[in-house]
Amino acid sequence: MSGSVRIPFSWLVVGLVMLALLGLKPTRAQAQGQRRVVQFTGIIATGDSLLGVPGATVFVPKAGRGTATNAYGYFSLPVLTGDSIVIRSLGYRNQTVVIPPDYQRQSYSVIVQLKEDATILPEVRIFPYATEKEFKRAFLALKLPKERGSAMADNLNEQVLRRIFNNAPVTSMGNYRQTMQNQQYDQARRMGTAPTPQTNNPLLNPFSWLQLINQIKQGEFKKKEGVDY
Repeated sequence: MSGSVRIPFSWLVVGLVMLALLGLKPTRAQAQGQRRVVQFTGIIATGDSLLGVPGATVFVPKAGRGTATNAYGYFSLPVLTGDSIVIRSLGYRNQTVVIPPDYQRQSYSVIVQLKEDATILPEVRIFPYATEKEFKRAFLALKLPKERGSAMADNLNEQVLRRIFNNAPVTSMGNYRQTMQNQQYDQARRMGTAPTPQTNNPLLNPFSWLQLINQIKQGEFKKKEGVDY
């Protein structure tokens, strides 16, 4: 036919590709629209109690963002449905919380109890010598100080210790103890109860004479019947 228009084959291929791309764009936008924003909140606590863990990190690896708990173990972080959140803290095992993809509410709250991650390190012994052979050689070559004339023997000399004891000044605690004893003695002396030669002798103690007179008046020294003195 003379009135027909021929379209190049290359144009048809380009048109089909463009239609395919236009058809995929709404699908991607629709898929992104299905992931809703959720406010993820909670408390990070220790496994054996409900004490909050401060400074624990709440991190979304795929998104590259996160937050940390406050002094009470509380955190708040906006996430998307379907996100996997990793919770970490030094000395505890990592835990992962996954937001359900079909979650419909605006907030998602959890209480995560971390378990301790105890790591037992191998025993390490530190020696001043690199090898056992060097230690034996140094030990055999060791010269111990003699008992007489050594610094240790001079410091433990009886005369030296006695001289240090006699010349040592009184400490603050000794002064305090001596002052308190003097005050107690002065108070007891004013009240007449201080231990003096006069008070220790019952014949010179007026309280002893008063007690003796009261006993005589009450007849405690009268001979009782049936009692052999």
